[in-house]
Amino acid sequence: MNRSIISGTGRYIPPKIITNFDLEKTMNTSDEWIQQRSGIKERHYAEPGVGSSDLAYESALKAIDDAQIDKSEIDFIIAATLSPDHYFPGIGVLVQAKLELENIGALDVRNQCSGFIYALSVADQYIRNGTYHKILLVAAEKQSANLDYSDDGRDLAVLFGDGAAAVIIEPGNPDEDRGILSTHLFSDGNYVEDLWMQRPSPKDHPVFSVDMVTDKKLFPSMNGRNVFKTAVAKMPEAVRSALEHNNLTIEDVDHLIPHQANERISQMVARNLKIPVEKVIRNIDRYGNTTAASIPIALDEALEQGRIKRGDLVMLTAFGSGYTWASSAIKW
Repeated sequence: MNRSIISGTGRYIPPKIITNFDLEKTMNTSDEWIQQRSGIKERHYAEPGVGSSDLAYESALKAIDDAQIDKSEIDFIIAATLSPDHYFPGIGVLVQAKLELENIGALDVRNQCSGFIYALSVADQYIRNGTYHKILLVAAEKQSANLDYSDDGRDLAVLFGDGAAAVIIEPGNPDEDRGILSTHLFSDGNYVEDLWMQRPSPKDHPVFSVDMVTDKKLFPSMNGRNVFKTAVAKMPEAVRSALEHNNLTIEDVDHLIPHQANERISQMVARNLKIPVEKVIRNIDRYGNTTAASIPIALDEALEQGRIKRGDLVMLTAFGSGYTWASSAIKW
């Protein structure tokens, strides 16, 4: 089985910038408070009428161009998001239609902040087993439309931004020592309520009601203390699993790309792993938490800046709602 390689990357960030000072006008918060707790200075919001599938489509075009392939060569789509355009279906089929592709399969992955690595693991297995030959993986989020911008919801509202990124995954050259080395996936559903969106739910009859709006159950909620504590423990554990699996050490890692959840989390993960913070790729200050899209956005940006070079060992790790956490080791 050939290793899978990421042959193209692309990102799309909506142009509208929302600074911490903008949020000060709608809720009792401050630029200093937000930066101290998250490291975020600004984030981007998509306009009304734009969905996560639209962001995914734009990023897909860039990844296709970067891979120097024709879009008709794509034989499968995987889409990761927690903010689809509709309750159902997912955005995979919408991206397929927007790209005007043939009737290829489209799979939706719902693993929130860990979604990109979970989706990458699926793509990797399909490529290794020869099921598909050029997979488009898109990760896209539009969370700005579903946040509580009152004082009640400020702890979460200040964190999230919109954006998308895509990668093309295909078989590598067996004569080259590069590609996805491994992926490692974990979960613990005992803590679902620490980070979730309780409504809408088919458990309710009817699924939607006026009460859900008034009691704000349609907004996401988070036990920030528990999420922070667990994230800084589980993300390093996932990295160590990948290192052990591949007979590597932390000194072998050239770049660590963690899910961009919080600048303090990224720094504590680096400290836990004893990896120099200079090796940790971070951009949360400019984009906020873009959930499933955060890792591929950071990856594409680092490649564009020339930080990641051929032969580098790149480690990805994420933690999010579920709880789910994951890692992947990639020899670039």
